[in-house]
Amino acid sequence: MPPDYLDTRQLEAFVAVISIGSMTGAAKALGKSQPVITRLIQDLEQELGFSVLHRNGPRIAPTEQGVAFFAQAELFLGGLRTISEKARQIDKAQARPIEIAAIPALAASIVPLALGDLPKENFPHHVHVQSTASENVVQSVVARTADIGIASLPLDNPGIDVHWIGEVPCVAIVSENSELATKDILHAADLRGHRLIASANPYRLRMRIDKALTEHAIEPRGVIDSNATYVSLSLARAGLGVAIVESTTIAGLPIEGLKILPLDFHIPFYWGVITATGLPLPNTVRTLIAAIEQRAFTLPSFRKHDSLPNLY
Repeated sequence: MPPDYLDTRQLEAFVAVISIGSMTGAAKALGKSQPVITRLIQDLEQELGFSVLHRNGPRIAPTEQGVAFFAQAELFLGGLRTISEKARQIDKAQARPIEIAAIPALAASIVPLALGDLPKENFPHHVHVQSTASENVVQSVVARTADIGIASLPLDNPGIDVHWIGEVPCVAIVSENSELATKDILHAADLRGHRLIASANPYRLRMRIDKALTEHAIEPRGVIDSNATYVSLSLARAGLGVAIVESTTIAGLPIEGLKILPLDFHIPFYWGVITATGLPLPNTVRTLIAAIEQRAFTLPSFRKHDSLPNLY
């Protein structure tokens, strides 16, 4: 069984090796010798009880367990760096930084616009925007390594306060060279014979997309799963299918070579603005939450909910 606490030097060595791709590169990046990095990885594997790396001479690759562990190790080290930075800010009596964790769709759209609306004289000395999956957003807020989180629904965690829920309709995105690009609106029947590009997570937006297709008895020619909207846009631009995405991302990402088509059937995309339960909010955080809300109201067909909607 792994010990209660792992050595952060081992975690740092492991994350560096996976990120860079070699023991030699990790050693240079961390200012250590290669034998030291090798030993730290070996000690980590011994404490974990499983191998995190496949070794084939100079070539290394993460094991399946190593890939899963890497996500957690990277999240932990990111939080540790945040704590260290906050401690330095306290020591120097500097203005407190703002830590934002948001899903990619909103980290690339609403968040930059809301930050741009903050008064210049009160703008934080340091802002950290982390673009990550909803599950990691919630973890960061609960662990208090993020001041503000923006995650897609469902949200059901006793460690978070949901300030409000936003809703926008999904839209279809196709290549400007697609035969569908001549349309002004996409009907459910138009999806027949076309490949679907959609969110991979079956418990969030994908659940509502699949429900809508079932209600209209539509079975696409095939499906490409995507874990981020900007990836879906790139896949659509390459002519690989019809992307069904939330309309928030369009406010922040380039859409050259693409045609945006409203849907004649409704697929809602919900997201929530969250903070840690019971945590006093500094004025800068409250101001940013208000700015996010104001910017959200500029989105086409945006609706605000003060309570969690029924998703099922």
